[in-house]
Amino acid sequence: MGRSPLPEKIQNKVRARAKGLCEYCHGVELWQYVRFTIDHVIPQARSGSDDVENLALACFHCNHKKSSFVTGADLLSGAEVRLFNPRCDRWTDHFVWAEDGVILVGLTEIGRATIARLDMNRERVLLIRQADRDVGRHPPKLDRLLGDSGTSDDRV
Repeated sequence: MGRSPLPEKIQNKVRARAKGLCEYCHGVELWQYVRFTIDHVIPQARSGSDDVENLALACFHCNHKKSSFVTGADLLSGAEVRLFNPRCDRWTDHFVWAEDGVILVGLTEIGRATIARLDMNRERVLLIRQADRDVGRHPPKLDRLLGDSGTSDDRV
């Protein structure tokens, strides 16, 4: 038996809150060929609800890789930790872009485990980010670069 799609009103609320970004990798939906999906932060397979506070906008790849996982291994410490939760964690506390603006760097165990579990720096996405960076569409304007204390107004 298939799941019923989320009501359009709820989907629109999630999309508006995310401001067009995948809430995990900060990919920009506007530049993608496939519309982003609505992810259950706590998966339904783990009793997660359809409540808007358990939903996040996610690109296809982050949603697919996350699947029903709620933890991942931090490759630096070896610890199994919970994944980044966009409903209770601030993205900038856990992630930053490398100085090249292409590679996503985890600042915390949660950030590193999420990057590893969702394979956020896989070769294909790095090529897409590089092309987007070269035309000024990446990284998103409010995201920080490693070693950067502010934002750059010339970014999306």
